[in-house]
This record gives sequence, structure tokens and C-alpha cells, in this order.
Amino acid sequence: MNTAPACYPLTIYYESACPLCRAEMTNLMLRNQAGLLRFEDVSAPGFASPLPGVSLADLLTLIHARRADGAVVRGVEVFRLAYQAVGLPGVARALRLPGLRGLAERAYPVLARNRHRIPRRLVGWLFETAARRAAERSARTTRCAPDGECRLPR
Repeated sequence: MNTAPACYPLTIYYESACPLCRAEMTNLMLRNQAGLLRFEDVSAPGFASPLPGVSLADLLTLIHARRADGAVVRGVEVFRLAYQAVGLPGVARALRLPGLRGLAERAYPVLARNRHRIPRRLVGWLFETAARRAAERSARTTRCAPDGECRLPR
């Protein structure tokens, strides 16, 4: 089933004031060569939630996104759609596996609640070193046609 037309572009609402969130979104931004993802910083001054029935407090509690069809998704589903969009279908598929999906959906809210307590050094090692290098490699190997259309290598 191809969900691309209904899902993308996917607007992700994230908190840049959180080092972990900022690092992961930076990695997604580097990999977003096809432009399927859009990013909105909920911690920006004056930001007000554009999502009906979703408060700023809700956006700061769990990651949310709005699909192209207007549907709001949150938590692990946001990451699954984002990883699919940036050419990481294996990660997206893994997040759909029954055992891993259940574990991720139980663990993510705990991680989200405690994200500001994660040591900065650990965030730097995991995301700003290893994952960012991989994302930068991916961005450098993007293939762009003369008409400006880009695609990631398979």
C-alpha cells in the first residue's frame, strides 16, 4: 500500500530547545533530500499550535506531525513516517514489527518525559557524531538530475 500521497509532505512539530530532539531533527533535515518533511519548532517565540484540539503542552509532551491529508499523528508513528520519507525504509519497517512496535510505543513516552535529563554528552555521541555523519554522507550521495529533481541512492 502506497501511503505517500496522503502522508507527504509531513509537517513535524518538534522542540529545538531539547538537545535530543534538535539532534534527531537535524539528522532528518540532512536526509530530507526529497523534501517530503517540513519542520516546525514548537519552542520558537510566539509559536501557537496550528493543530485543532492539540495544545502547545501536548506538542511539548510527545512529538506530533500533520500529514498532507490533515490527519494528526503522534509518537512513534511520526518517526516511522519520517524515516520512510528520508530513505530509511528498514528502520520504518522495524517500527511496524509487532514486538518492536509495542516496545517502542511503551518506551517513547518515557523517553519523551525524561528527554531533558539525558546527559548532553550522550546525546552528542549518539546523534551529533555517529548519526549526523551518516546523515551527512547520505546528503552528499544524493543524485540530482539536471532538472533539479533529486533522489536518494538505493
